[in-house]
Amino acid sequence: MYRRIRQASETLAAPLEIEDYVIQATLEASPPKWHLAHVSWFFETFLLSPFLKGYQVFHPDFRYIFNSYYDQISGGYFPRPQRGLLSRPTVAEVYRYRQYVDGHMEKLIRTVSDKDWPQVNDRLRIGVNHEQQHQELLLTDIKFNLAFNPLRPAYRSDLPASEPRNVPDTQWMPFDGGQATIGFSGDGFAFDNEVPGHKVTLGDYRLSSRPVTNAGYQEFIEDGGYGNPALWLADGWRIVRTEDWTAPLYWERRDGVWVTMTLGGPRPVAATEPVVHVSYYEADAYATWAGRRLPTEAEWENAAGTVPVKGNFVESGYLHPLPAAGEGELLQMYGDVWEWTQSAYLPYPGYAPPDGALGEYNGKFMCGQMVMRGGSCATPTDHIRPSYRNFFYPRDRWQFKGFRLAEDA
Repeated sequence: MYRRIRQASETLAAPLEIEDYVIQATLEASPPKWHLAHVSWFFETFLLSPFLKGYQVFHPDFRYIFNSYYDQISGGYFPRPQRGLLSRPTVAEVYRYRQYVDGHMEKLIRTVSDKDWPQVNDRLRIGVNHEQQHQELLLTDIKFNLAFNPLRPAYRSDLPASEPRNVPDTQWMPFDGGQATIGFSGDGFAFDNEVPGHKVTLGDYRLSSRPVTNAGYQEFIEDGGYGNPALWLADGWRIVRTEDWTAPLYWERRDGVWVTMTLGGPRPVAATEPVVHVSYYEADAYATWAGRRLPTEAEWENAAGTVPVKGNFVESGYLHPLPAAGEGELLQMYGDVWEWTQSAYLPYPGYAPPDGALGEYNGKFMCGQMVMRGGSCATPTDHIRPSYRNFFYPRDRWQFKGFRLAEDA
């Protein structure tokens, strides 16, 4: 598992030109070189240094440069907005760093004592899942960096486009209220923010059978949605006005046609694909315009438990949302687009962060952010599950973010 996931990161980076590794077009989007080094820093910091006897760090200053936000790690960390200003270490040295860490990690896995194995195993599973999170960030950050360039270069010009097809009409799938259990329980891996499993009380509700499409969202635009303050939360309306939002991120008009940036380069906006790269504010405004609302995360998870975990993930090779296919069931609950919920990112009842610096992984971000569910076209298939909680600030758009609607029954 370790080898497979580490190799997947390098496979995703392989199409990049050397110049692509260094740039950072916005403070949210780290340079690809930084992502590749940071995940190696994670293994070095939380596994090799404490558990491999005699381990020598690859470079003493990497502890500072490639720490992301762990305040309990001595020495602090380099400012996030300035990561793209570092030409050194070189890309070649970052790959040597990865090889160095990999060699020592394999030694640790082979030689760890029975006494240390439970803790090493727990941290190893966090580490590989952490790297999978950065694989998705790697793709979304590359997309933002390339979209910033007026040339609109493609990450991979060979990426397939979706086949034009009609999508099923939206159906409203009913779910009975009452007590439901959400959160992770049982065997297997989960992040600390998914536990403990607990009971919630739901009212009767209905969930739309598929996410909102580009065609549906374009109706909102053409009806003056971005110019109507009655539809918007106050913070959202302020951003719409100050940043001149008129459409989802990456949409632009060319000769009267909406075009969007993809990892395969600019393409016409496909009417039947799920709308993507919208903020929580835009999803909420659309829901208000449509006379509906966004689901809570408990409603989403309760519904998602009725369908298998399958969909358009990174392994599909499109790296872009596809039109829905099927009838009479919940569609695209997993993959394609992360789905905004109306739930604030808060701890579950009884949650306690782990001790030490690893407790900073999730716990300290449980304020001011909103929960997203389901994974996207850039998420590894084996990384997602019904209880997975992703979270972003409500203004964020650069991830593969879409939404579906809900209503009280």
